[in-house]
Amino acid sequence: MPSTLDRPHVHQLLDRLHREAARDDERGATLTFTTGAADDSSALRRAEERESLYMPISEPAGRLLYALTRASAPALVVEFGMSYGISTLYLAAAVADTGHGQVITTELSSTKVAATRRTLRDAGLDRVVEIREGDALRTLADLEQEIGVLLLDGWKDLYLPVLAMLEPQLVPGALVLADDTDQDAMTDYLAFVRDPANGYESVEFPVDDGVEISCRTA
Repeated sequence: MPSTLDRPHVHQLLDRLHREAARDDERGATLTFTTGAADDSSALRRAEERESLYMPISEPAGRLLYALTRASAPALVVEFGMSYGISTLYLAAAVADTGHGQVITTELSSTKVAATRRTLRDAGLDRVVEIREGDALRTLADLEQEIGVLLLDGWKDLYLPVLAMLEPQLVPGALVLADDTDQDAMTDYLAFVRDPANGYESVEFPVDDGVEISCRTA
């Protein structure tokens, strides 16, 4: 079955989104950001400050997500940190092409949620995606389905808490994909998944700022 990514309307959508995302440095130069941990009092403010920023994965990273997701054919993909839905499109295309499954994603910014809903409809992929608006530690807290692929691409200091919350739902052999391994805030997360005692076989994949691919072994 051909890849949904190569359908003209999906390819054009992704091309447009990647072009817009390439302007993040230009847009970010005019913004002032809140620093510190993404706790309950600051997470929404930080999201609102970055409403104009795409904070995307690149096309090579997106195609990596597609390939890993399609190859593993999970019943459920969970994404932490949707932003404007570039990574969501790659995940949704893979799920659609396997012929079964669902993507559940979460995002704090209502502006980004509304924009991504339109994008998914335009791509014809909205049927396989459920968007949960709000703090992931709340929107994903009641998740009971088994997870085959988990993408962590939100606040880096929440990677470990989100993983800990969802770990009971990870099936044996589940893939946990964590973006931006080059960031200092990733130190504790990487130490955790790279310790075999914690139940993962983990390796960094050298695309963009680094993607950590961890297989659940426990």
